[in-house]
Amino acid sequence: MERVEDHLKQMQGQSPSSVVALMSNLIDYAGLFPPAKLDMPATVRNYADYLASPEAWMLGRLLVPAGRLDEFDSCAASLLPHDDEAELWRISCLTAPAGERQLGDDLQRIALFNDHHAAPDAGWAMIDVIELRADSSQKIDDALDMIPDELFAFFELPIEDDPRGLIAALAGGDAGAKVRTGGVTADATPAPAPLARFIGACASSNVPFKATAGLHHPIRHHDDSGGARIFGFLNVFVGACLAHEVQLNQDLLAAVLTDESSSSFQFDAEGFAWREHRLSHDQITNARNHFAVSFGSCSFDDPRDGLRKLKLL
Repeated sequence: MERVEDHLKQMQGQSPSSVVALMSNLIDYAGLFPPAKLDMPATVRNYADYLASPEAWMLGRLLVPAGRLDEFDSCAASLLPHDDEAELWRISCLTAPAGERQLGDDLQRIALFNDHHAAPDAGWAMIDVIELRADSSQKIDDALDMIPDELFAFFELPIEDDPRGLIAALAGGDAGAKVRTGGVTADATPAPAPLARFIGACASSNVPFKATAGLHHPIRHHDDSGGARIFGFLNVFVGACLAHEVQLNQDLLAAVLTDESSSSFQFDAEGFAWREHRLSHDQITNARNHFAVSFGSCSFDDPRDGLRKLKLL
């Protein structure tokens, strides 16, 4: 998590500092992906606009597939920062799954991209995170042997069956786990118990995680378009912070994930509370820095609007 103290100064008198600690750099922008599925020109324009918005402190990386990096270069050339003092664009790149030969080609393409954008004339940008699917410990081990040290990898894991063996393969490997928390159809949203088990296992193993899909709104609710109850990002990340800092058990974690009452989530200058379970500002910051990293969303507007409705922004 970056520049939290700066964010606190910017938001002083607007949002509780605990909201800033929880939400700083939390939202990775995935405009290229469903349901938004924007084209590359619209996606990079949106990302540039979001970086210049008052809520830029909530924005994380831009998500770009490895196979579309050339297209990104073409569309973003006029938008990337060129000044020596400007902050570069940070990109998370989606690669071929672990175990596929294409992964090596994708890693080579990423290295060329980073070399090209290491000079201001090309526009400041850096891929420092990759995301890839994996379904076995051996595939994870083999992929980690291939991935250079300068890239942090999040492995998207299946969670219907117990994922603890896969998570154990990530422990101590300078890598993280990724979980799918929704999608465009009802069956893409996991049940609360497997998601709670996944988060709890990551916390127990000290494996950082990120989420993807479905977390457009702060609080769990029924989604009429998809016909399912979908998780809120406050449910997931408040629950994750509690799991990391006070070892909240799986049953209570599932209760956080399924809580549909915004009044259960309280934020103030000292920290936040879910019901009677409370974390200090420092504990929130620690959990965000080391564990509950981010979530990908094809919308940056929906999370902002949801926080405004709750008077947290």
